[in-house]
Amino acid sequence: MENAFNKNASSKVPPSEGFREAYILHLADNSLILGQRNAEWCGHGPVLEQDIAITNISLDLIGQARNFYQYAATLIGNDATEDSLAYLRKEEEFKNCLLVEQPKGDWAQTILRQFFFSQYQYLLFQQLQNSKDDQLAAIAEKSLKEVTYHLRWSSEWVIRLGDGTEESHNRMLKAIDELWKYTDEFFSATSYELRASSEGFGVDVSKLKEPWQKKVNDIFSEASLIHPSGGWGATLMQTGGKEGNHSEHLSNILTELQYMQRTYPGCDW
Repeated sequence: MENAFNKNASSKVPPSEGFREAYILHLADNSLILGQRNAEWCGHGPVLEQDIAITNISLDLIGQARNFYQYAATLIGNDATEDSLAYLRKEEEFKNCLLVEQPKGDWAQTILRQFFFSQYQYLLFQQLQNSKDDQLAAIAEKSLKEVTYHLRWSSEWVIRLGDGTEESHNRMLKAIDELWKYTDEFFSATSYELRASSEGFGVDVSKLKEPWQKKVNDIFSEASLIHPSGGWGATLMQTGGKEGNHSEHLSNILTELQYMQRTYPGCDW
C-alpha cells in the first residue's frame, strides 16, 4: 500500500524496536488515531452538548497517546520524541487496531466504535495497573478514570439509539454490521503483546474477550439490538493493524495529521 509521504523521510525510530517499545507504541497509536477520528466531529455533533462531549473524549485520547509516546521515546532514544513518534512514522510503522482508523461514519457508527473500544480499554487498563512497569501502571491508572466516563457515555448512547426510533435502531444495526468484524483484533495477541504479557509488563488480551463480550451482550440486550447475522463467531474477522497492515483509511488520516510537520520539518510553536 502506497504511503502518501516521502518514503525517505526519517522517523528517528529504529526499525527493530524492542517488544516493550512496540507494546507501548501500540497503546499510543490506538489512542492517537481514535482521538483524531473523533476530532472530526468537532463543530458537527448532533447537539452542542454532545459535540462538546465527543471533543473532550478526543482530547482525553490524545492525552493518553502523549503519555505513552513520551514514555516510548525515553526507551527508544535515538532523538525520538513524542512529536517524532506521532508525526514522522510511516503508515506501516503504526500499530493501532483496524477499528480505530475506520471512517467516522454517522453518529451511530461513532458511538458504537467508542463503546467497543472503551469497553476493551477499560478491561485492559484495569489489568495494566498491575504491570511490573511502574510507568505503564501509572499511565493506566490515570487513564482509567477517563475511560470509565467514555464507557458510561458511549453505553448510554448505544441504548438510547438502539431502543429509540426505528431510524436510530436501524442505524445501530448497520453500524454493528460495519464494525463488528474489526473487534476480534483486540484479543488476537501479537508477538510483542505475548512477550510483554509473559514478562509481566503487559496484559494477556485473550483473557479480556469473555468479559468484553458479556458487557456488549448486556448493553445490546438493553438496547434491543441483535447480534451480528449468524452470531458472534460467524463474521469473517479482519486483523493486521497491530502488525502494521492497515486499510487505506490510515494513510488518509496520517496525510492530514502529519501535514504540517512534513511540509515544514522541525517547525515549532
